[in-house]
Amino acid sequence: MLYAISHFLRDKMPWLWDLVDIQNSFLFTIRYGRKLKAFEFTTPHEGYEIVKLSDIPTDKLVEFFARQPEEAYTFFRPHGFDDTVIKKLQRNKAFLAYLLIDNSNGKIAAYCFNRSFFHGKGFRGRMVDINYRGKGLGTMMNKLLNEVGFGIGLRLFETVSKDNVASYRSAISASDFKVAEELPHNELYLEIIKD
Repeated sequence: MLYAISHFLRDKMPWLWDLVDIQNSFLFTIRYGRKLKAFEFTTPHEGYEIVKLSDIPTDKLVEFFARQPEEAYTFFRPHGFDDTVIKKLQRNKAFLAYLLIDNSNGKIAAYCFNRSFFHGKGFRGRMVDINYRGKGLGTMMNKLLNEVGFGIGLRLFETVSKDNVASYRSAISASDFKVAEELPHNELYLEIIKD
């Protein structure tokens, strides 16, 4: 139900979604700000640098999304991908997003996030650059998202389509989970279980 409401607000009433995002960011910072400030990743990420969304130039991320093939967006539509939306996300303290930067060439190899809420839930999402698929980055990002989410005390969730085989395998290989709900369009609403 929450899934349907959030997608309705995001897609049909973006002004209200933006207002909720601003309030959530403020309340999230009050509840989790200290824990987040003290957090450091320990998950191995050899060959890649983990960079916060707020520390990357907006145009570089917009270019990353623009160079992905259209099929990459069949199952991945968590937010808009233009300059305006990315800047809003960069300011949102509850949108815990990270990029994996290839140390060999400085390119963005992958993007991941926990869209977090002050009431204690976080929702995982990720995208691997077309040129970096098949290298285990999706699984690595899930481990990173679990580490930060569970590390600050969130319950984590994710929607994944059984038709998106790579994402589905990545989601289940990096985490223990339970199916919280079966959604329309062959999607599963997963609760990620802390190890």
